[in-house]
Amino acid sequence: MLASATALVLAACGTAPDKEPAATATDGGDPTAVTAAAFKGCMVSDAGGFDDESFNQAGLEGLMRAQDELGIETASAESTEETDFAPNIDSMVAQNCDLIITVGFPMADATGATAAANPDLTFATIDDQTIDADNVKPILFNSAEAAFLAGYLAAGYSTTGTVATFGGVPIPSMTIYMDGFVDGVAHYNEVKGTDVQVLGWDKASQQGEFVGDFDNIVAGQDLARSFIDAGADVIMPAAGPVGSGAAAAAREAGNVAFIGVDQDWYLAAPEYADVTLTSILKQMAPAVFDVLSQAVDGTFSKDPYVGTLENGGVALAPFHDFDGVISDGLKREIDQLKIDIIAGDIVVESAAIP
Repeated sequence: MLASATALVLAACGTAPDKEPAATATDGGDPTAVTAAAFKGCMVSDAGGFDDESFNQAGLEGLMRAQDELGIETASAESTEETDFAPNIDSMVAQNCDLIITVGFPMADATGATAAANPDLTFATIDDQTIDADNVKPILFNSAEAAFLAGYLAAGYSTTGTVATFGGVPIPSMTIYMDGFVDGVAHYNEVKGTDVQVLGWDKASQQGEFVGDFDNIVAGQDLARSFIDAGADVIMPAAGPVGSGAAAAAREAGNVAFIGVDQDWYLAAPEYADVTLTSILKQMAPAVFDVLSQAVDGTFSKDPYVGTLENGGVALAPFHDFDGVISDGLKREIDQLKIDIIAGDIVVESAAIP
């Protein structure tokens, strides 16, 4: 964990130390813009850490891209438990960060408190929109749209007529995947006259199966095994690192496919490439890069960034090793569904949509 010693003596919502004014643009542009060399972008992970093969890792990739392409200075702090959140954010304040990005809904309280104590600093939160402050920008994703495509794919791929999903914890950034997935299966059933069942989530009641955290990989594996025993041959966990437990169960079964979330698991977790049917991409790296670019240019605002199928903020990953297994007809149907969703001919609904 990278929290500095300074953070240990700061209050949970410590104020920023005095710093020299940032250099302003001199090319006739926005006078509030800073030169990239004078700008410091920072990030704090949630308890999953930056090597979670999921959204923390993707967020850090966006920060590193900004460092490489924009020439900004960067810093990061890795959390291993919730009690790290406030000290880690405060350590970024102490390091004179210009924009502090916090990764994940669980960090909302700590982020909001520190942002309120530091109105002259800017913050961005990934997967949270509960903070109403002029210096906090939500980075959000309509993951239900891409999950709808994944649900349709799962239903079309399944030979048992049963698929499954489960979550890490019941928060909007997880249930939005599950809602979209269930609706995609339902749409397949409506179009094809089939009755593919989804285990693990009832969208109407918003009740389903959750591990309870994002750390217990063994629990994720056990839950996936129970779905497999009940006949599921495609499993989509919306559970961060816990998803690797489901992938392990799929490989163990030998005839079960896995659908990842957040990143392309075929690339991020190559040990499970052979069972990864596809992944529902939350394009956090480009989103983080874009928000940092805006801050450097002086165009930062509290208006949310919302990733959609239309702007490329969410997507369905390539089918990789399964490309030759999925029929051309099913591929064409999924391509058309994407077009229809972007056009508004199909509206994917979820209470968790930002």
